[in-house]
Amino acid sequence: MGKTPQVVGFTVESFTHDGVTRPVYWGGTGPAVVVIHEIPGITPEVAEFGRRVIAEGFTVAMPSLLGTPNKPMTALYTARQMVMSCVRREFAVLASRRSSPVTEHLRALCRDAHARCGGPGVGVIGMCLTGNFALSLMADPVVMAPVLSQPSLPLGLTKKKRAALHITDAELEVVKRRVSEGCTLLAMRFTHDRLVPPERFETLRRELGDGVETIEIDSGPGNPWGLRRLAHSVVTNDLVDEAGHPTREALDRVLALFRERLLD
Repeated sequence: MGKTPQVVGFTVESFTHDGVTRPVYWGGTGPAVVVIHEIPGITPEVAEFGRRVIAEGFTVAMPSLLGTPNKPMTALYTARQMVMSCVRREFAVLASRRSSPVTEHLRALCRDAHARCGGPGVGVIGMCLTGNFALSLMADPVVMAPVLSQPSLPLGLTKKKRAALHITDAELEVVKRRVSEGCTLLAMRFTHDRLVPPERFETLRRELGDGVETIEIDSGPGNPWGLRRLAHSVVTNDLVDEAGHPTREALDRVLALFRERLLD
């Protein structure tokens, strides 16, 4: 695997599935939560989120899918990794009714994490490019606490794509069955985030009803929190870690969901 960057609070191991090997950063003890990073990669903010989850009594597994772990986010770095995600076959960024192929690798990682850590199942959070991956992974019964944070795929270039969920019809039927059995999911976005259009959340609510809990944080002009119009990353870059702030409340709800499903 070559020399792999270190991330404070984690050790790195290789994980192989179906002939593909990727580094995975592990930390903590307790039931597992798989943290799937956003563009451009495992930034310091994503790693800090992982450490917050560890502090709640969980093992965190963070696979590195893009970029250089621990490298700070910049506009150029983000743009380059976005281009990389568009050309790599593992990511089907325009697919409306199909999951990205990399979800098969992540599903195997979830099963491995459950076998390794025990507990009733695993939690999963996807962010941005990977936000909808948590929905696809929910088709596996080991995933007990799925969170979609700013789910951005498919890229909303048309009305149809803005409403799409980036999941196969077969997977969606399994998700609906799991929801009917009590495994609900959490989805979060900023209201004026063009990468996560409101039509996508309308589809989630229409398809899953009370099975999806949605958090939509006002980022419009003159919003009471002073959030920028381009606010995007709910629990990382745009988190305001102050009591009473809606992003902190969203973070607290994510952590509470993991505790409710995996610890209580």
